[in-house]
Amino acid sequence: MPGIGLGRSLIATKLGKMFCNKYEEAVHKLNSLQSNKATIAQIRKHIKTGQRCTNMKDMENYLVRTGVPLSKLDELSVIHVAGTKGKGSTSAMCESILRAYGYRTGFYSSPHLVAVRERIRLAGIPLSEATFADYFHKVYDALYKTQEYEGDMPKYFAFLTVMAFNVFLEQKVDVAVVEVGIGGLVDYTNILRKVPVIGITALGLDHTAILGTTLPEIAAAKAGVMKTGCLAYTVQQETEAMKVLQQKACNVNCPLTIVPKYSTYAFQNGLRLSIQLEAYKMNASLAIQLAHAWMRIKCNNNVKNPDLLVKTLSKETVIGLRDCKWPGRYHIVETEWGSIYLDGAHTKESMEICAQWFENNCR
Repeated sequence: MPGIGLGRSLIATKLGKMFCNKYEEAVHKLNSLQSNKATIAQIRKHIKTGQRCTNMKDMENYLVRTGVPLSKLDELSVIHVAGTKGKGSTSAMCESILRAYGYRTGFYSSPHLVAVRERIRLAGIPLSEATFADYFHKVYDALYKTQEYEGDMPKYFAFLTVMAFNVFLEQKVDVAVVEVGIGGLVDYTNILRKVPVIGITALGLDHTAILGTTLPEIAAAKAGVMKTGCLAYTVQQETEAMKVLQQKACNVNCPLTIVPKYSTYAFQNGLRLSIQLEAYKMNASLAIQLAHAWMRIKCNNNVKNPDLLVKTLSKETVIGLRDCKWPGRYHIVETEWGSIYLDGAHTKESMEICAQWFENNCR
């Protein structure tokens, strides 16, 4: 029956166009929510004065308006990752390890490389345009209809954070790996109250206009993700930064552990996974400990033991690290006319590592 086949084809084409239009509309509306100068100035003020600021109250309000009170958000099991350098790649490796063990994962990161839907992933895959559009309009409409005054809407990053939490809760993920946007203390992701495991990657000077101009100030902002009773892991830091992290951990009764060097790990059954860049080795070690700390808590009825560290890498861990894809970081694209080297370095230290990576690959 060729007529039926043609009819189905036309319906599929129309549906495809509808989804495309819904997605384009979603992106257009999202872009209209960009933070303005006044919003950024307010964030700077509150971080410098050490206040929790209105971000958390605003975030709670946005979540409630979309049907997610904090009591419901508490049901989401999260690994929260802050830091200056490598928090994206660390989060990606952590998520990949958990997926290799068979857990259903959610992953929220920023910024995106090509399309905004990359920021919210399920089982390692960015939301499709259709799924992104569906969730976007559901959340946007709920917020728009409950405005108390004109413009009572979350800004770009806050909106995506609300949307991500809605996605992860509705999809019933086993664990969500959530990367902090900027800082930690007043970052919108810090609305999370019950976080079993947090990680802090290498610290350096970034977003100094917002977070402060010294390493201790930066460390204090990042340490804001530490919460009473959670397990915190970090890499070796500069002395002045480490002192701030340790003091914060002590103040909130949050055990802080420095992860071992990647070179110290043993491998099961003769497996091997060579990682060339020192920065990636450090990120990989942090990802390993974060993933396994969460799994221990999951398998032991929420019993937390900060003294346990993974020393031998299982097959699943190696597969998770090996199969992790994080485009835009130490990324080589081969073309018919040459090689393109891509990296999103944004600090002095990251640029130095990027230059070394480029030099090593061009020898």
